[in-house]
Amino acid sequence: MHRLLLLSHHADEYLSLIQAANLPGLSIAATSDAEEGVICGADCDIVFGEPSLASRVISYLSGLRWVQSTWAGVEPLLDPSLRRDYILTNARDVFGGFMSEYVFAYLLAHERRILQRHVSQAAGKWDKTLPGTLRGRKIGLMGVGSIGACLARTAKHFGMTVKGYTRTSETCMDVDAYYHGPDLKAFAADLDYLVSVLPNTAGTRRIVDAALFDALPPKAVFVNVGRGSAVDEFALIEALRTGRIAGAVLDVFQEEPLPPGHILWRMPNVRITSHTAAPSVPEDIVRIFLENYRRLLQGEALHCQVDFERGY
Repeated sequence: MHRLLLLSHHADEYLSLIQAANLPGLSIAATSDAEEGVICGADCDIVFGEPSLASRVISYLSGLRWVQSTWAGVEPLLDPSLRRDYILTNARDVFGGFMSEYVFAYLLAHERRILQRHVSQAAGKWDKTLPGTLRGRKIGLMGVGSIGACLARTAKHFGMTVKGYTRTSETCMDVDAYYHGPDLKAFAADLDYLVSVLPNTAGTRRIVDAALFDALPPKAVFVNVGRGSAVDEFALIEALRTGRIAGAVLDVFQEEPLPPGHILWRMPNVRITSHTAAPSVPEDIVRIFLENYRRLLQGEALHCQVDFERGY
């Protein structure tokens, strides 16, 4: 018999979906409060929920065996002061579609001059400026995991050339050229769009720095849908201010929420969203949990396992 602590701000919705699956040998305690979770989940061997909440209870669960995150990023559970004697799985292979919608919405808006045409419309101005096109443009993907691979596939639909910068892997067939390690400047040299989908790890922090912005052509637009920690924000601001790059689309930041007085809010060549590019949809996340619970019962390896040392 397994006992699950469902710890989420959307606990009721997740509970309803899991109960509907009629999983064998599983009892469930559900709450949105971490302190309550410590009490009602004391004998639980499985935790399912947001890492920000799970990180506050795992030290109290002596029989903990597995934590299923509802997020792709699991940073709160990677704190070196926390235990690591359990299997950690994250939400993977469910965000690619959302990320593609987000990234290419802004790339198309840039090429087709959608915001400028709205301004012209408001002014009653007949604007015959010819639009650009994504066909033939070069996109560089920093990180070509499941999300990056989905972006690469969408880019190919628009006839783009795709460059990928990764740690080691070269498994996505939609990437035209791969770059690793010291090849970062060569990777960036001729890009029209640079998109970061990097996780927060020791090796990725501030990897998008002044040297990388200097290597980009002035026409380049930077898009960050990975983690804010990957970017040196001071270098980004300087590159935007001086015109070293054409603009930026930013969904994630070093500090969230982004403070109201932050200069990025007021820069005309910046588009800001609020960590909304790819929401966690309960139905998608529960499917991962259900498959992994089946695997747990059959003694099989769980999908989407996180390496605590790598951070993903």
